[in-house]
Formats: sequence, structure tokens, C-alpha cells
Amino acid sequence: MYFYLLFFHSIFRWLVLLSLLYALFRSLRGWGGNLSFSKSDDSVRHITATISHVQLTIGYLLYFNSPFIAYFRSHFHEAIKQFDFMFFGMIHITLMTISIILITIGSSAAKRQTLDSNKFRTITIFFGIALVIILVAIPWPFSPLANRPYLRTF
Repeated sequence: MYFYLLFFHSIFRWLVLLSLLYALFRSLRGWGGNLSFSKSDDSVRHITATISHVQLTIGYLLYFNSPFIAYFRSHFHEAIKQFDFMFFGMIHITLMTISIILITIGSSAAKRQTLDSNKFRTITIFFGIALVIILVAIPWPFSPLANRPYLRTF
């Protein structure tokens, strides 16, 4: 099960990034162009939040089934001194949780706005901040914090 979770977590990362970028593109275009908030814009907002929630759920399942994290939890005082363990044991999960909370708040707040420009602005701000946090917290192959391949396979 662990390897399936790793694979799906790796795949969903790309879905989260693509959906966030597309939602940001649409919201910036709508906000800057003073466009009306269409049903398609609302669907993009909703789908982006849903994909993010699925990714967070997979991430939590992975977190609690990972032998790497199990070692971190059982040997906390030793593991916290090694940055790789600290990154995946604390930093990654904390930043990703914060980013998904921001997406959830932004999605919910945008839905409740009455003016179309406010909906676009809310999505742009919350999703944009979440995207920056996600980009920092992803263990890219080139990241100085921790690195993993672009795509995990079996």
C-alpha cells in the first residue's frame, strides 16, 4: 500500500499544480479584465479545491503509513537533528496543510462574494499564496531543502 500511496501522491502533485495554475490564470484574467464570474470559473475553483483535498488526504495516509515517518516519530530526538527527516516529518506536512487551508478558505470566501471582481480577487490572493507555499514545500529534485524525483514509479 505504501508504494501505491507514493505513486498517487506523486501523480496528484502535478494535478494540484496544474489546477492551481489554471485557476490563477482564469482569476487573474477575470480580475484584470473585469469579466463576469462564469459557471466555468466556479467549476475551476471547486475542482481545484477538490483536487487539493484529495492530495492532502493521500499525503496524510502516506504520512501515517511511511516507514520513514515512523522512524522520525519513534526516534524524534535523533531524527530531528537530520534535516531530511525534519523536512518530511514536520516542514512538508505543515506547509502543505497550511496551503490547503488557504485554498479552502479562498474557495469558500470567493463563493460567498457578491461582486464578480471580488470573487476573482479572493481566488487570486488565496490560491496564489497557497501556490507559493506548495512550490517551496515540494521536494523537487533541485530543491536545497529535500529532493525526490519528479515522478515516483513502482
